[in-house]
Amino acid sequence: MASFSAQVSAWAAQSEQRITAVFRQSAQGVAREVKKPVAAGGNMRVKTGFLRASLMASTSQMPRINPEAKPATGAADNSYSEDQNVTLVIAGADIGQTIYLGFTASYARPREYEDGFVRLAAQRWPQIVEECARLIKSRVEARAR
Repeated sequence: MASFSAQVSAWAAQSEQRITAVFRQSAQGVAREVKKPVAAGGNMRVKTGFLRASLMASTSQMPRINPEAKPATGAADNSYSEDQNVTLVIAGADIGQTIYLGFTASYARPREYEDGFVRLAAQRWPQIVEECARLIKSRVEARAR
């Protein structure tokens, strides 16, 4: 039988893992929400997919808009695919770190002004965290059975 001290240590380690999981899952949720197309119930208009693909993440500084970044002339609809940068940065982030999400497309600022996809996703942060906490809790409870 494990000592009380060992049990408390194990409980604390599990709690930290769960908190980290909620933190990372919530950050991913915001990233998904900010890129969700109007056609799927979101606030981002999507034609070529360039704006969505320009979302970058960092734990050191806010990604900057590149004034030259725009879709190629004549780019087909949905021709730009998303980068894995956001997923990788979030997966490597620790509790207490700030995760910066920003678009690098030259027209990101006017699209945000018109459509509000960033600010509306940010307003949903409390609900996203709550949903993720419930999800992690249900996974933990399912494993315990």
